[in-house]
Amino acid sequence: MNINFVLNGDKVSCDVPEHYTVLRMIREIFHLTGTKKGCDKGECGACTIIMNGKPVTSCVIPAPVADGSEILTIEGLSKNGQMHVIQEKLIEAGAVQCGFCTPGMVMSAYSLFVQDREFTDEEIKKAISGNLCRCTGYEFIVKGIKNALDTRKEN
Repeated sequence: MNINFVLNGDKVSCDVPEHYTVLRMIREIFHLTGTKKGCDKGECGACTIIMNGKPVTSCVIPAPVADGSEILTIEGLSKNGQMHVIQEKLIEAGAVQCGFCTPGMVMSAYSLFVQDREFTDEEIKKAISGNLCRCTGYEFIVKGIKNALDTRKEN
């Protein structure tokens, strides 16, 4: 099946088997491996991307659903080789350990970052509640996200 969509700001087209998921398409057809395959059931959040402005678990979305959509992956956040401020602040806060959950966590945080409002710690926790991390107690992750959100005031 041929589908057309926007991937990280670029119009793309591909032939994709109908049984592929968006995750498999991103990784195997476009070779963007930052989006991780974890549980393959939409429960761990490792595969989180932004699709049509919302964070979604790409492992449970059939690839044909992407036709006409706009998709942002972790690779699409960097500009001119620079990490996104969310990534920088997570590193500064000591929130990155093994790194497997980090791309999905960053994408969930990005969905907050683009909104023009303040968020409480509880709202941040709720936004990342679909992202499982086995290494941390989430405290440093919430701190890093909060610090990234605070940079919006500086600009």
